[in-house]
Formats: sequence, C-alpha cells, structure tokens
Amino acid sequence: MTTTHNAPAPHTTADKVPVFSLPQTELLTVNVADIPMLKDALGPGSNFKPLFLDPEVGVWVLLATFAPGVELPIHLHTGPVHAYTLSGSWIYKEYPDQAQTAGSYLYEPASSVHTLKVPDDNTEATTVLFIIYGANVSFTDDGQFHSLLDAVTLMNLTKHLAEAQGIPPVQYLTGGSAGFTSSANT
Repeated sequence: MTTTHNAPAPHTTADKVPVFSLPQTELLTVNVADIPMLKDALGPGSNFKPLFLDPEVGVWVLLATFAPGVELPIHLHTGPVHAYTLSGSWIYKEYPDQAQTAGSYLYEPASSVHTLKVPDDNTEATTVLFIIYGANVSFTDDGQFHSLLDAVTLMNLTKHLAEAQGIPPVQYLTGGSAGFTSSANT
C-alpha cells in the first residue's frame, strides 16, 4: 500500500479554540474614502455612502451628509437606530433642545417617531454614521404614507443613483445568502 503525502492544511486561529466558527478567508472591510457620495438621495442636500446593506437581517449602515436646512419627512423606525454625529449638528424637531453635535452618540428604540432637521444656520455639512435595523416608514406632515426606506430599497436606490450620476457600480458590504443546503454541504 502506498501513501501520498500532501502538505498539511494551514492552521488558522479558529482551529486553536474549542468552538465552531464560520470560515473567513479575508476581512470584510471597505474604506469610506473609496465609496462615492450619492448626491441628493433623499432630496436636495441629503447624501449618503452605503457601507453595509443586509436585506435579510434588515440592517443598513450609512454615512450620511446633510446640507444646512435639510429636513426629512416624519418617520417611524421599525427597529432600533444607532447614530454617531461626526460633524455639524442636527435635531429632531420633537426634541429641539437636544441637538446632536460632533461627538454625539444617539440610540433610538424601535417604534420611535420623529422628524430630522438640520439647522438652517449650520456653517458646515452635517455628517452622521447611522446603523439602522428594519425600515423607516415616512409620512407627510398630514400623516399620509410618504415612503419606505430599508436595506432592499437602499440597494436599489444605490444602483439607480450611481447610474443616474455616472458613477461606476458602488462597492459596499452586504449580507444575505438565503437558500437551501445541498447534499455537498451536509
């Protein structure tokens, strides 16, 4: 009987611990500087860079910039939101005495309703990192449905805005791989 000697498989850090982990061959990372700003995405002066859009889990991570005076529609969050303000300032009109300024971190529980407003007298663009779970359901001032924004919508919006603005396809991180296992996987 002859045996063949194959080179041993390289060991990974995951092999050293007594738990199961997902295989990972590379870091899932993007550089914000490499992602183009999609202009006027939610109206004039409302821009964003998609960082991570997962349609299955329903999480979306955006770097958003807002020009002075921008106001978004009244909206309900179906899931929680984390917001970290990098520059400028903004408020929720419902809480005018609690301005979010550079360095502010805000947590919003699911089912919160509010209206984002950037003060007209801001001297710079406001930049916010948002981590949002679920959807934003937006309404007009008289309470009628306006629009829905979620990871699926943002994936499509990113594609269409890039095409309309002459930007090559935007690279961002994504999740989602629903499907069936195959006999090869079991």
